[in-house]
Amino acid sequence: MSAVTASSREIILRRLESGARLALLGVFINSVLAIAKILAGILGNCYALIADGIESALDIFSSLILWFGLKVAAAPPDAEHPYGHGKAEPIAAVIVSLAVIGAAVGLSVQSIREIVTPHHAPAPFTLGVLVLVIIVKETLFRKVIHAGDEIGSTAVKSDAWHHRSDAITSGAAFIGISIALIGGQGWEPADDWAALLACGLIAFNGLRLLQPALHEIMDTAPPKEFEDAVRAVAENVVGVVEVEQCRMRKMGLDFYVDIHVGVQGSLTVYEGHRIAHDVKDTIRASDPSIVDVLVHIEPAETEGGH
Repeated sequence: MSAVTASSREIILRRLESGARLALLGVFINSVLAIAKILAGILGNCYALIADGIESALDIFSSLILWFGLKVAAAPPDAEHPYGHGKAEPIAAVIVSLAVIGAAVGLSVQSIREIVTPHHAPAPFTLGVLVLVIIVKETLFRKVIHAGDEIGSTAVKSDAWHHRSDAITSGAAFIGISIALIGGQGWEPADDWAALLACGLIAFNGLRLLQPALHEIMDTAPPKEFEDAVRAVAENVVGVVEVEQCRMRKMGLDFYVDIHVGVQGSLTVYEGHRIAHDVKDTIRASDPSIVDVLVHIEPAETEGGH
């Protein structure tokens, strides 16, 4: 393995390990919050808080799925998976997104049941619990979404929005409970209506996160700007006259490039082979997320080059 490839692999592994650590942090925090919210909901006669606690329990499952997916994605290529195990990362993102949508549907159904069922107003102390939850979850969201953008992980960003969804439901529950307490008799279902509204926002976020994960699984091309940058790097390699075709696909956090470059037709096979290696090494050195480049050499229609 070349020094460029080894260095790129180390960077990718560090990014995956960082994402996996954040997933385990999410498991711990969600475990504490789930217990706190469910107990406070039972003692404070607040279904919205109980439902919020159940969602936090589901978040534990999602974070574990994310952790497992990132661990599998970090495994090196083998005989059965010559391109590595990177697809485990978007698969984990799909599962997390579906879990978000499923939680929204389940909570909305139960919220409707609570709306039509007479019950007492929640206890005031539940508002303090919700404020603490909102602060913790929003802080965790900001930390995880920053890491997801930094390492380019769809799964990590999906998990971050799961934390934001939890903060949204807690915020909606806070508003609903406040209305129920201020309004008095007849306003008891206000927290359930707030929870129902939050479920719609959660489902929207789940669908929004599902799309890029599915695109990644289907090998959708990366942004045009990324392709143009790779083309520009290849065109500046000595001996390259033109770049005819450039195709790219994402495997987890890794990118694979298939590029056709034109060189002077009078060059020897040895010289063409050297230029192909220069193109490959230069492109890999330009971005650590590009782990492999397949270069096809063709005689250029126009003479010239660098």
